[in-house]
Amino acid sequence: MRIFARRYWTMVRLLALLLLVGCAATEAPKHPADQRAETVIFVTSNGWHSGIVVAKGDIPPDRIPETKDFPEALFFEFGWGDAKFYPSKDVTIGMSMSALIVPTPTVVHMVSLWTEPARYFPKAEVVPLKVSAENLGALIDFIDGSFDRAGKARAAAAAPGLYADSKFYPAKGSFHLLNTCNTWTGAALAAAGFEIGPPGTVQAEALMQKVRALNGSNEPTSGGRRYRP
Repeated sequence: MRIFARRYWTMVRLLALLLLVGCAATEAPKHPADQRAETVIFVTSNGWHSGIVVAKGDIPPDRIPETKDFPEALFFEFGWGDAKFYPSKDVTIGMSMSALIVPTPTVVHMVSLWTEPARYFPKAEVVPLKVSAENLGALIDFIDGSFDRAGKARAAAAAPGLYADSKFYPAKGSFHLLNTCNTWTGAALAAAGFEIGPPGTVQAEALMQKVRALNGSNEPTSGGRRYRP
């Protein structure tokens, strides 16, 4: 019985690390598909964590007021995750277990990009997707609604971000085993009118397989060259 218990907790810890270790920095590209679309968004992934990139010019002035913290930005990347694990530089097993098993508070990570996403994240997978103006508006509303402003017009940063030009902000929702940074990205894409579906989006690669299909590609790319992870 003790051997079984040790094996069980070993498997749980490994799963915790697989799902959480990458929910930190994001870091590759392809080309759009939907011809009815009017603008382009980007989905980013470093193999563990995923996010959404939107051009600053596509965000209405009355939405996501926190973007005003970065007036020089050309694009913004948005990610969502556990409030303790995501910003932490010293990750522990206890922290990861807590984030997965017990629903925990969350944060939005907003990164200010001074250039296009594939150049800013040269080692990441960056998949462009075309969206209509209406669906872009729904996506912006989803991201805007993910910030927890506690009744104020604008949320104050909760912690410095993972990059020099980034910050963490209080977010709505709870993080747990079935509601991860990647399911948030999937939900954001669903809000934008993409048939992504929450099943199978807990892990980044499962999500990105669906994203590549939306884009018309079937392999991840890095720096314009195909690669295998």
